[in-house]
Amino acid sequence: MTDTKQTSLVPLPRTLARPLAATGAVLTIASTFLSWTWTDEFPGDLTVYGYPAGLQVITLTLAAIALVYTLSGYNIPGLNRINPSGSGNTLALLATGTFAVVWFTVIAISVDLGGLVNVDPGGFVAAAGALLLLLGALALPLDRPADDDNPPAWTRRPVIGALGALRLAKPATPRPTTGSPLTDRLAITVGTALALVVFTYGIGIDNEASETFIGYLIAVGFGAVALVHAGLLDRYATVSARHKGFSAALAFAAAAVFPFTQSDDHNANVGVNILIFATVALGLNIVVGLTGLLDLGYVAFLGVGAYAAALVSGSEYSRFSGVHFPFWAAALTGMAASLIFGVLIGAPTLRLRGDYLAIVTLGFGEIFRITVNNLDGDSGPNITRGPNGITQIPDLDIFGFNLGASHQIAGFTLGRFANYLFLMLIVTAIVVLVFTRAADSRIGRSWIAIREDETAATAMGINGFRVKLIAFALGASLAGLAGTVMAHVNFSVNPQPYQFAGAAPPNSAFLLAAVVLGGMGTVSGPLLGASVLYLVPEKLQFLQNYELLAFGVALVLLMRFRPEGIIANRRRQLEFHETGQLDVPAQKTLTDEPAPTQAGA
Repeated sequence: MTDTKQTSLVPLPRTLARPLAATGAVLTIASTFLSWTWTDEFPGDLTVYGYPAGLQVITLTLAAIALVYTLSGYNIPGLNRINPSGSGNTLALLATGTFAVVWFTVIAISVDLGGLVNVDPGGFVAAAGALLLLLGALALPLDRPADDDNPPAWTRRPVIGALGALRLAKPATPRPTTGSPLTDRLAITVGTALALVVFTYGIGIDNEASETFIGYLIAVGFGAVALVHAGLLDRYATVSARHKGFSAALAFAAAAVFPFTQSDDHNANVGVNILIFATVALGLNIVVGLTGLLDLGYVAFLGVGAYAAALVSGSEYSRFSGVHFPFWAAALTGMAASLIFGVLIGAPTLRLRGDYLAIVTLGFGEIFRITVNNLDGDSGPNITRGPNGITQIPDLDIFGFNLGASHQIAGFTLGRFANYLFLMLIVTAIVVLVFTRAADSRIGRSWIAIREDETAATAMGINGFRVKLIAFALGASLAGLAGTVMAHVNFSVNPQPYQFAGAAPPNSAFLLAAVVLGGMGTVSGPLLGASVLYLVPEKLQFLQNYELLAFGVALVLLMRFRPEGIIANRRRQLEFHETGQLDVPAQKTLTDEPAPTQAGA
């Protein structure tokens, strides 16, 4: 375990620090019931007295949580359970997040509306309260590495130093506890419900309200890191690992409830696209995360599945317009076509390694896009209609249930995209099942052995070429399955999206970034990575022209501070961090499940 010492960044008496933080939190909470600006031109309508809205809701939530953690320091019965690690950084992170959201809001009001004169008294009260909360939190003991006697000068400044000091500290690992099955399931249910509320609030933010979504991202980021330092997320992961089946079922149930929480079918459309790209990213995770093969043209397999399904969809613009397969047959057709292409491409190229394989796969992705662009009847046979693509793909009809029509269920109206969301949930469940079963099988262990050291694995009797070809073919078929649904959701397929990098997903760079950002080799990592990378450009419209720049900056920061990804595989945590830098239990599994801790540790 990493040795730590406790120091404070603000020279205030500790007897005054906690009351100061509590006072700042109360002021901040009270300010959310006041007007922050006089005009409703600023997103969120912060002009109303009596109830919070927009960024005020986000501020209220963060400040309330910070107040609870402040009061937990007074040894109030029951509150000590919210900080099982005992880390002093939890409150400091929450206070920093509250300060960042409030001051960002005040500055945004001034910039958007033309000066501080547009900030009402409530905004100034919030700014003062958040500052008091931050100063009080930084005056309390913070956990920092014991050998950090001379921190950089910039970390000594109270406001900026919070991030610098906290980045030097590693979250403590709380002692594992074993609760009753009922308590564990209750904790999983509460955690899943909270995650659903947070996601639903974020996806419900209007696309024009960029300032509100930026505040939401700040709050979620600081809140998540604070929960990591508190040890709650680690404990939640441990409890979920003990009840994997219940956790997975509850997660899919929460996703199924999501359409019933939305009044706008556009948000269901966002959810469908997130699931499509997350499913494809999970298939890529087999190739990149488990087998260690860098595939830069993976989006082509998504395109193969989409085009194969479109050709047999019954569209009047299809080359085979008289052919109309039912969904299950179209899905098998898309999977089979992608699998065949995966084998055809992989068979002659998978004997290559490293950069050479990456270049070949990049070339395959470009060859696919150029080929379907030229199969228009002029440059080649008329199969894909070239740049025009195959349009007017009819909606699916499964067992008499038309996915293109609205339906009334329990008093709720489910639109077209909500119907496809339920279908994609089934597809995602199938892909997750295939991934987990394959990763835990003999072939999965062979993939991991190839990833770690192909030469050593071959010396131990593993047929490296065959194992890699299976991974390539399986990943391609899963992408083809997702492509089948995507063709019907979008009504059409065309060559433009299937490129290495572009202004909007799907593209190979997006899929690879989702796997790396979320966490290679895990199930939930690519799902989270795809959600973040799709939702952020969707809500922040001004980033659409700078999407690749934003991806690059995010990946550079990730490689610097958390190279194993947001949701880390335990083995990769040990690989990316030196001994003594990370508290990780003994590794006994090859998946993303927390390894059991030895008794008495």
